[in-house]
Amino acid sequence: MLKLEKKQVKIISIIIALVFMGSVVALALTQTGSGIASAASSVNVGKVDREQILAQHPSLKDIQAQMNAAIAEVQKDFEEKSAGMTDQEKADYYRQCQQRLAQKQNELLDPIEKSVMDTIKKVADSKGLSVVIDNSAVVYGGTDITQDVISKLSK
Repeated sequence: MLKLEKKQVKIISIIIALVFMGSVVALALTQTGSGIASAASSVNVGKVDREQILAQHPSLKDIQAQMNAAIAEVQKDFEEKSAGMTDQEKADYYRQCQQRLAQKQNELLDPIEKSVMDTIKKVADSKGLSVVIDNSAVVYGGTDITQDVISKLSK
């Protein structure tokens, strides 16, 4: 029988291990490749222009009016309270006023955002779309459902 040295046995063992690992990797790649192709063919992708939807939302004018009133109120409040303040105190109070306005804006816009997202989901479900992406992220393709969402929100 053939007598091998320890070094030769190690080399042969490493070669066998590498061949085994290579075959496992090749098998995994062939299995996932076909899975990806079949998954991609069964996904229906929609796209929307959220900026356009928000701009045409029926509640937007009311929210703009409320926001303008809040801005006027904060401006008046700032002018009255900052009269005797130092520059640093004015800057700090101005930041507080800005935070209040940002919080008010979030309070007013959150319900609209939620209604837009709910409507997008309803329209996507009715059209059999698996995924809906904003237009800004789409280079090519996809079913545009922007007008359907706007119509449904207007009702």
